[in-house]
Amino acid sequence: MPKVLHLFRAPRKRLPMEALASATAVADRGFSGCAHARAASKRQILLVDRETLDAMDLHPGIIRENITTDGLNVNGLPLGQRLRVGATGEGAARLASRDLRTARHALPRCRRRRNSRR
Repeated sequence: MPKVLHLFRAPRKRLPMEALASATAVADRGFSGCAHARAASKRQILLVDRETLDAMDLHPGIIRENITTDGLNVNGLPLGQRLRVGATGEGAARLASRDLRTARHALPRCRRRRNSRR
């Protein structure tokens, strides 16, 4: 069964991501307190799986994702796929995949930046 490994938010643009123990998803915006949370934005919550990060030798949070999963092939999700994240019932966040190409496009840049710091 897929599970959430990490939660992150950007306290301000261009600052390192902040790891969270829990997060509140605000409808049509993103995570509460995240600098990227904007109404009608294509990137309200960015979801990436651990397997993709491992394949590219990247650490969780480096591509500025909000949720890192394990056991969920995020790249294989069809557009519009609805996901329930977190607690069951009222506390669950419901997400719909939109444009996965945006997140995939950022991966090679993150890898280049990470490798240049070595």
